[in-house]
This record gives sequence, structure tokens and C-alpha cells, in this order.
Amino acid sequence: MLEIIIQDFERRNEKLEKKIEQMEEEKMNLRLDMDVQKLEIEKLRKGKNKAEKDLDSLKTNYKKLRL
Repeated sequence: MLEIIIQDFERRNEKLEKKIEQMEEEKMNLRLDMDVQKLEIEKLRKGKNKAEKDLDSLKTNYKKLRL
């Protein structure tokens, strides 16, 4: 009887260990996804800043041309 309980425990333990491994892998993948998104956001911010500077420059040049 005890042997059956031990085997059941070991089986459940093995399943839980596999589940933990899967969750850790998923956690790592989510972190990688998050890092990629942060890089994309930074790239977009830089592009936005450049576009705003270019627009300001165009406005300044337009004002100079009107005068």
C-alpha cells in the first residue's frame, strides 16, 4: 500500500516539475517579448522626436521665407 502511495506521489511530483519548467520557459519568453517591445517603443520615440525636430525646422524655415 505504501509503495502505491509513493509511486503516486512521485508521478505527481514529476508532473509538477514539468509544469514548473514550462512556466519558467514561458516566463523567459515573456521577458524576451517585453524587451523587444521596449526596444520598439524606444525606436518609435526616437523617430517621433526626429519628426518633431524636422517639423519645427520646417516651420522656422517657412517663417523665414515669408519674411
